[in-house]
Amino acid sequence: MKARIVTLPGDGVGPEVTEVAVAVLQAVASHYEHDFSFEPHAIGGAAIDACGEPLPAGALAACQGADAVLLGAVGGPKWSDPNAPVRPEQGLLALRAALGVYANLRPLQVHPALASLSPLKNERLKDVDVLFVRELTGGAYFGAKTRTADTATDECKYTVVEIERVVRRAFALARDRRRHLTSVDKANVLETSRLWRNTVQRVASDYPDVKVEHQLVDSMAMLLLTQPSRYDVVVTENLFGDILTDEAAALAGSLGLLPSASLGEGRRGLYEPIHGSAPDIAGQGVANPLGAILSAALLLRHSLQLEAEAQAVEAAVTHVLEHGPRTRDIGGQAGTVAVRDAVLVAVEDHARTHHAFFSGARACG
Repeated sequence: MKARIVTLPGDGVGPEVTEVAVAVLQAVASHYEHDFSFEPHAIGGAAIDACGEPLPAGALAACQGADAVLLGAVGGPKWSDPNAPVRPEQGLLALRAALGVYANLRPLQVHPALASLSPLKNERLKDVDVLFVRELTGGAYFGAKTRTADTATDECKYTVVEIERVVRRAFALARDRRRHLTSVDKANVLETSRLWRNTVQRVASDYPDVKVEHQLVDSMAMLLLTQPSRYDVVVTENLFGDILTDEAAALAGSLGLLPSASLGEGRRGLYEPIHGSAPDIAGQGVANPLGAILSAALLLRHSLQLEAEAQAVEAAVTHVLEHGPRTRDIGGQAGTVAVRDAVLVAVEDHARTHHAFFSGARACG
């Protein structure tokens, strides 16, 4: 397969972890005989410093013409003034809107080897395997905003179309998993949530094989920490999803482990680890690259339709989590490069086994 991938390294540790993810994708291309090209562009604070805007027109055009986009992280103290007219996060929001990536997928699994790093008791972490589906291009983040000397407003607006498309994506994903969908809202207070719940209930009739439950966001925040294993696919609106998925990261033991995929109607997607730019450790070579690597695996799966290759990368990460080395955030002392090298070796070993199996199968056939 031939694919064009745009990289947006961004700020802080973003360039460090993106470089590792690209190295893993290059290894996959080599071992599985694909042709991946990579085109880097600036976004966020780095783009503001370079050209005065967080998403340059050239970067956006490149993303719109790519097969997939791999993002590092945006933001940092240098650009953190909330009153600044131009901020790094504006570039990310504009990119999501321009690409039409309305469904943000955030898978969460608790690896047994890391259960002790979670603040929760180990018995509550058994069999935790949750896929969050967060609506990404509507709600309060994209609504009209006003500000005076003593008042401010942020409009939270949703349409039936916006809700239905992300809900249908969540139902389809649940159908391929354990067929259990939890929709999170605040329908006892918010009108947008009442529209959300009504839409979910209507769409549910098209998926009779999927069990549906509704949960208020405040109680969901508690249940996610006390009964995490009861959930399969969780779908919710933009703001709620942002908060709940960061909370859920505590279950895994580190933000550095968790990937995400932002998808629209076509195959092109935006892939990024959910952690921030971590400016306190930027440039030290100690950032955990596994979230970025697992985001690359999601890129292989969803945008390039390369399931075997995605599984090879995920298996390599699992091997490294079990046998090391590990970065400091997950109980080790290794640096970013050491983890990269270990994953690359594991990918190569997995690819060799894969090719040997299929060569043997052909010989037997």
